[in-house]
Amino acid sequence: MRKALYILADLDETDLTWFATAGAYRTVERGTTIIREGAAVTDLFIVLDGTLAVTVEGGHRVATLASGDIVGEMSLIEKRPPSASVTVLDSARVLAVPQAAIRERMKADDAFAARFYRALAVFLSDRLRATVSRLGYGDAGDEDGAASFEAERELDEGLLDTLHVAGDRMRRLISLLEGRNVQ
Repeated sequence: MRKALYILADLDETDLTWFATAGAYRTVERGTTIIREGAAVTDLFIVLDGTLAVTVEGGHRVATLASGDIVGEMSLIEKRPPSASVTVLDSARVLAVPQAAIRERMKADDAFAARFYRALAVFLSDRLRATVSRLGYGDAGDEDGAASFEAERELDEGLLDTLHVAGDRMRRLISLLEGRNVQ
């Protein structure tokens, strides 16, 4: 659930309700590809439960996603098609929020746009740090990468301050969605 915390930590209750209303609460069956490498992405997906695989050309798995992970966010920032596919490994529930709706909300509400872009920046910064750490570019003098691996596992102090709030927001989002019909 850690990745969703980056997004939810910066959003307020109104934003959370908007996401629940604007998005489609879906059950996605095993084997379904929700993001296809090279194809346009139309939704931002918040994984509520289940397991998904991120694969690159040739089917090489580069990551496994679970509850609280978010995908489709990079397409909100740039127009390039995705460089990986995301496929459901076992039945999953997701909130699919149309990127067009998010863009419209950002145009109409500057405060929401500021909160959402900040959340995306923190989220993507964490992803980049984790990638750099896995590639072995840790602290100077850290030959085995142990310090950088530990740093990757640590949560930012600022995020820790809002961890309980973000966790509550994730539970609230799921609660809002469970009152709706699953598509």
